[in-house]
Amino acid sequence: MPPERKNTGHEFPLWLAISLAGLLGFFLYGLWNPVYAPIFTIVARGLGTTIFVTITAFALAASLGLIIALGGTSRSYILRQITRTYVEVIRGIPVLVLLFYMAFVAAPALVFAWNAITTPLGLTAVEVRDFSLMWRAIAALTISYSAYLSEIFRAGIQSVDKGQAEAARALGLSRWQIFRHVILYQAFRTVLPPLGNDFISMIKDSALVSALGVADITQMGKIYSSGSFRFFETYNAVAAAYLLMTLGLSLLLRALERRLWRSAR
Repeated sequence: MPPERKNTGHEFPLWLAISLAGLLGFFLYGLWNPVYAPIFTIVARGLGTTIFVTITAFALAASLGLIIALGGTSRSYILRQITRTYVEVIRGIPVLVLLFYMAFVAAPALVFAWNAITTPLGLTAVEVRDFSLMWRAIAALTISYSAYLSEIFRAGIQSVDKGQAEAARALGLSRWQIFRHVILYQAFRTVLPPLGNDFISMIKDSALVSALGVADITQMGKIYSSGSFRFFETYNAVAAAYLLMTLGLSLLLRALERRLWRSAR
């Protein structure tokens, strides 16, 4: 019998390439179709907002999540308990509920507190409408995803063998140098796949900002379909736009994972 081929998990995803080719074919067809062409034009207007919200919220969530993860691995019992409370509470709240809470509860409360502090100092009062709905949505996504990303970072940091840090300490490296050049570098390869999955999830969850009227892809599709009554064609285009972004990103992440896997051999 021929030897069984070992699946390394890093084979070229043919299904992904075929799916992307089909989506590109659909978009090329739609550009010349009199029904889909105006839909693509309208939906494309929300593409920039979707990308901006996704990248900004994920970058902020990753930064906050790393800080929380460092607190969760701290020697301080109090700090560990504070970070654990934050993670468990935030993970127990649905993203949509947190979105509404940030938009209609937390934002007005923050504005009220800011005015209470700055008005006696002679500064101009801030109104709630000055805090845009898009940034309220970004804040909600940041808070929600920071709890999940912190667990990914914490697992990645704890996966690095303690002997690595002890060896670096014996060489005279500072705690910051050990974290930056030894722990974080090795943990990155471990956390890359789950980070990529959460980034893809962020792209999809960014559609929730349409609940606040933010003009992203979903909101633009909702506006067009409600006026034209072409729900089938409109949401075909909206779904295809999200699929193109998520599948394209999946292909890039797989390529990056293969490159890191080969460099680690």
